[in-house]
Amino acid sequence: MDIWSAAVMLFLIMDPLGNLPIFMSILKSIEPKRRRKVLARELILSLLIMFIFLFSGQAVLDFLNVKQQAVSIAGGIILFLIAIRMIFPNKGSHDDDVGEQEPFIVPLAIPMIAGPSLLAALILLANQDPLRMFDWSLALFSAWAVSASILLFSGVFFKILGERGLIAIERLMGMILIMLSIQMFLDGVGNYFSIGVTN
Repeated sequence: MDIWSAAVMLFLIMDPLGNLPIFMSILKSIEPKRRRKVLARELILSLLIMFIFLFSGQAVLDFLNVKQQAVSIAGGIILFLIAIRMIFPNKGSHDDDVGEQEPFIVPLAIPMIAGPSLLAALILLANQDPLRMFDWSLALFSAWAVSASILLFSGVFFKILGERGLIAIERLMGMILIMLSIQMFLDGVGNYFSIGVTN
């Protein structure tokens, strides 16, 4: 796999367009001036986390005795909770909760940007060809830069789609996210038991 093929693969896994309504929903209660700073902070944190997993992800998981299946199961649970709140928003508790405490690392940096699938892909890239770490780093940064640009200019999409359009997309993405989260959870559970049976 060359650099740009890896970059396209990582970009598709990040799925910034698909995550756009989720990001706007989570950040909508934060002041517009503060919103861009929070998003930039979460993007930078996600990049740092992705580089950590690229260079030492497998070693960290081995040291903590945490399997990739556990990461997948945890990510599925978090995404499921986010999706439920997207489809059935409780304006009173949701707004108060977000207003008092802005998102930090979870759920924007992890698992929305640096999700279990992406972290697993980075570990696989590093294990596939450890001598090409510079290539994989360049591919990761390129995919992240394009995704960050899309998310930082989310206001443009808001003007194009309008509030009703974004609400409709948010509900639709909530349904899709529930399916993805359940699939991620089932994959983690299935892989865990399959490995346990073989061992």
